[in-house]
Amino acid sequence: MEGMKDTMTQGWDKEVDVLVVGSGAGGLMSALVAAHNHADVLIVEKDRQWGGTSATSGGGIWIPGSHIAEASGFTDNLDDAFTYLRGLSADNVPDENIRAYVDNAAPMLRWISEHTPVRYVALPYPDYHAENPGGSAGGFRTHLPLELDGRLLGDDIRTQRFPSPAASLFGYLQWTFAETYELLYRGKGWLLHLVQNMAKYWFDWPFRFTSRKDRRLTLGNSLTGSLRIALNQAGVPLWLETPLQELVREGDRVTGVVVTRNGKPMRIGARKGVVLAAGGFDKNQAMRDANMDLYTVARFSGGVTSNTGDSIRAGEAIGAQTMNLQSAWAAPVFYVPGEDRGRLCTIERALPGCIMVNQSGERYLNEAASYHITGQEMARRHRDHGDASPSWMVFDYRYRHLFPMGPLLPLVPDWAQSGQVKTILKKARTIRELAGQMGVDPATLSATVSRFNEHAENGEDPDFHRGEAAYDKMYGDPRHGPNPCLRPLTDAPFYAMPIYPGDIGTNGGLKTNAKAQVIDEAGKAIGGLYAVGNNAASAMGESYPGAGVTLGPALTFAYVAARELTGANE
Repeated sequence: MEGMKDTMTQGWDKEVDVLVVGSGAGGLMSALVAAHNHADVLIVEKDRQWGGTSATSGGGIWIPGSHIAEASGFTDNLDDAFTYLRGLSADNVPDENIRAYVDNAAPMLRWISEHTPVRYVALPYPDYHAENPGGSAGGFRTHLPLELDGRLLGDDIRTQRFPSPAASLFGYLQWTFAETYELLYRGKGWLLHLVQNMAKYWFDWPFRFTSRKDRRLTLGNSLTGSLRIALNQAGVPLWLETPLQELVREGDRVTGVVVTRNGKPMRIGARKGVVLAAGGFDKNQAMRDANMDLYTVARFSGGVTSNTGDSIRAGEAIGAQTMNLQSAWAAPVFYVPGEDRGRLCTIERALPGCIMVNQSGERYLNEAASYHITGQEMARRHRDHGDASPSWMVFDYRYRHLFPMGPLLPLVPDWAQSGQVKTILKKARTIRELAGQMGVDPATLSATVSRFNEHAENGEDPDFHRGEAAYDKMYGDPRHGPNPCLRPLTDAPFYAMPIYPGDIGTNGGLKTNAKAQVIDEAGKAIGGLYAVGNNAASAMGESYPGAGVTLGPALTFAYVAARELTGANE
């Protein structure tokens, strides 16, 4: 505590009402709400780019009882939503945290719709466990953002983080959820629309000569871009390349921070409070080694490279509690050598004509389950048996030329794929030959494929029930029957690609209460300190109830935190 007092007596280099650490959706939202409540706000961001993992995401939010869903004809029941989340979340997550999310999510969405350019639409998207009490098989709880004109960002678009390689075409061309399906199934007009979007990108002159960024913003880029536009209008500054070094706590309250600015320490006082919104520890291998026994490999995480848990450790240094540091938003990922993150595999596993096998050549899960469940099962399998990292996606010629498989694009010949992709692709005339390339037992893989084919012919999977749940069917091929997720693998040549148990971010962090206040070792709220998004231990615990339960709580608790620390009602 002596060092903290010394820092205090030396004064501040700068003072604001609210200091926000991190520029993902939670950080931007908390800053915007605080600014609207007449606070003097500053955002500091460690990286050279702003937007965090939020900018690389799909931008979806899970919001029960929204005005947008109601306008679509769906009347939700918040008690049902609470029951659904409570049944899935970890036992150590307090009821009041889950209730705070359920009660404040819809007001947050109404607020963001009224105060920013973002426009969300509700989709009849099934909850990931729709069969559970309170779940919905098509209840418009998941919302996605519409596209945004990035020119409204001015020069700030040059430093906005690019979308994930898994959520863009060729690593730069952005697309909407609807366009994903149009390209996936090559519906009427797909080629024309693709050419039009590529033309808009390449003929965006003179901007194209100085930046690779697509100024047609979709998904997570649309969300974070909309928040940044509103922040610019409110006059809130965002400092890049300004990492947090420590929190300053005096007594029972955090009064400021120490950051590095232009290579030098800088002390910033926060009269009302500090909001930690700097993400998890996705890329900190040492923190993974110390806390995780399932999601152990940092390079397989889909999180951004700047997510190294700095603000979590800063909280611990002043006596904050942590919770569920063993947890992550699990996911199966493809890893292309040389890339800085794993590529989330969402849709491919549910499409007909493929299976996933372990290193013995055996299936061990329902490939079409949610990415969180699939990632968890892969990680547990590898922990217990040592044969699932990597596992293998096995598919046939028909699948290869109909659908993508991670970075492997359909319609593009094998020889024309990128060099790094070709290093991980296996191809053979027969299943037995393919097994040899994969390093698995040919007899076992042949028997696995034969059993799968026998039942898939009738649209059945007695082993793992693929294609039976509402979620499975959503990503299956609606043109294929009787089961949109199942087709025998019969068309040579056959292919395989390694797939790993990874994640799209850690979700354990600083322990918070229903007001997003950080809790100390004595079980009391630390005055002036809040944590949101993956910086905080998620109210979802170790579960993933539906599309958007990462960003939905991040935005909602950012809204709650900003209103609480400013003491205003706007």
